[in-house]
Amino acid sequence: MTLQQAQQQVDEWIKTTGVRYFSELTNMAILTEEVGEVARLMSRAYGDQSFKGSDKGKELSDELADVLWVLIAIANQTGVDLTEALQKNFEKKTGRDGERHKGNEKLS
Repeated sequence: MTLQQAQQQVDEWIKTTGVRYFSELTNMAILTEEVGEVARLMSRAYGDQSFKGSDKGKELSDELADVLWVLIAIANQTGVDLTEALQKNFEKKTGRDGERHKGNEKLS
């Protein structure tokens, strides 16, 4: 699935099954909540915190997909083409960081 296809599928689902988009501010709050879920799961799976009963059955892949879903919804409702945005972001990062990371002793 391409980013464009993902944007189209999320849009179709929201307009049919989901009825309509939440407001941009509501989606921003949902995105923050979903990122928090990823952080909580990561801190338990890869960090020093232990799992709680409420964490049972949670999967990182599902939590990341929730983040992506809301991010796509925000892009759709604000007119952002994620394919174009990501391509421009690669160009920005390559120009800015193309040599910087190669010379970083901490990354060797």
